[in-house]
Amino acid sequence: MQKVVKTKFENGDGPTKIYRDLAGVVSLQTIKLWIKKVRNTGSIGLSSPPSRPRTTRTKANILKAKQRLDQKRASTRRLAAEMNISKSSIHRILRKDLGSFPYKKIKQPKLTDVQKKKRVKFANWVLNNYTKSDITGWLFSDEKYFDLNGIYNNQNDRIWTISREEADKRGAIYETTKFPVKVMVWLGVCSEGLSVPVIFEDGSMGAQ
Repeated sequence: MQKVVKTKFENGDGPTKIYRDLAGVVSLQTIKLWIKKVRNTGSIGLSSPPSRPRTTRTKANILKAKQRLDQKRASTRRLAAEMNISKSSIHRILRKDLGSFPYKKIKQPKLTDVQKKKRVKFANWVLNNYTKSDITGWLFSDEKYFDLNGIYNNQNDRIWTISREEADKRGAIYETTKFPVKVMVWLGVCSEGLSVPVIFEDGSMGAQ
């Protein structure tokens, strides 16, 4: 595998392309390390010092994990259970061997094909009917409610103690109200930048 990486590098391929061509069998970090040694020594002598043989991060498990992720989304816990290895080993395979990263989902409006076409049509209409000077006078605005009680994440906010009673004494109780107090915040944006946020303490905003 080292000879393959060296040959592809000498043919002009970068580390990312080599990693993709090898389908993740060798981690991107390892490929970069090998290329660095080739640049410094110009030699194929890339072998690492003898070390303890891998028992879980084998080529077979790396390939199996990659195939499993390509099929459908799975958590590290489920993947570890399916492959009968520890969760920490799966994490190392994903991060170090496959070069993966656990990206969070991004929220965005769900648009239909009709809505997308309407947006494109509107954008083209604006470009054809308004000049740049006209657009500089436009103001886009939006408003949002904010809960004054804040946001509580019961998955991450933990208190380590020896009993439930001790945890309650140390602030492990999060009190909520049936009707939380909210305020509305309005904000506008134009060619000059952002407006000053306007806070409506009564929680409402009229047409004015």
